Amino acid sequence: MAEKSQNTLQKFIYLSIAAAIVTILLKYYAYNITGSMGFLSDALESFVNLFAAIFALIILNVSQRPADKGHMYGHSKAEYFSSAVEGALILVAAFSIIWSAIPRIIDPKPLENINTGLLFSLLASLVNLVVGQILIKNGKKRKSVVLEADGRHLMTDVWTSVGVIAGIVIVKFTGLLILDPIIAILVAINIIFTGYKLISRSASGLMDATIPQEDLEKVTNYLDSLKSEHIEYHSLLTRAAGQRKFITLHLLVPGIWTVKQGHDYADEVEETIVNMFDEPVTVVTHIEPVDDPISMKDIGIDRHQLK
Repeated sequence: MAEKSQNTLQKFIYLSIAAAIVTILLKYYAYNITGSMGFLSDALESFVNLFAAIFALIILNVSQRPADKGHMYGHSKAEYFSSAVEGALILVAAFSIIWSAIPRIIDPKPLENINTGLLFSLLASLVNLVVGQILIKNGKKRKSVVLEADGRHLMTDVWTSVGVIAGIVIVKFTGLLILDPIIAILVAINIIFTGYKLISRSASGLMDATIPQEDLEKVTNYLDSLKSEHIEYHSLLTRAAGQRKFITLHLLVPGIWTVKQGHDYADEVEETIVNMFDEPVTVVTHIEPVDDPISMKDIGIDRHQLK
């Protein structure tokens, strides 16, 4: 099952690589026949997309490796490196656009073959739009940070292209050549925000951020329902590592239960929580007697220091 999932994710990355190659060719041709700074900047970002997609493929292979002696919790956190690199590459692309556009503000150049250039740029945008939405949708569905980050990267490329196309259209009808580099800079500033969000998300994941609120509520609602059976819980700790979720908690069961009764009940609770999710989940429970006052003090990540 894991191998099948990995192969599916790889197919989406290959789709991203193919899209990047196609858009590079389309955008560079648009620049070549028009001389537009906006089209050149747009093509530069697609080069970044290609590099990011190749890096995402490498990271995906790493993240899907099974746990080993050196990485007993698996390699799923590797996905956050891909997201961070893509965010950084988006920032590089944005500043490259600004850097390249400044000389054209000082010395505007006339544009040629505008209609044909717009057509090729529009085709490239449609390719990125379709592929970007596919990656985002499947990244969320499969809880893959790599796919979703790559999809959002493509969508920033779409917005870049929209801004560039709008600028070229305005230049065509007004003759204001300076608008070409100015709009390219404005679009670059906008995509800087997307790059920042990707980097911030990666940093949060590497710092063991908790699972999403809606997922946490599913778990707590189920655990709260156990109170009708006189079962309590506390010290619920969660973290997300790429696609995998880690959930630990203390189950407070009747003190008169045998070890086997407590173990069997904990197994049932763990299995129920695991089955709530489509992605991999590791659930670890710790059994304590509900009628022992010391159990109520055994809360938190440093539980032995709190007794």
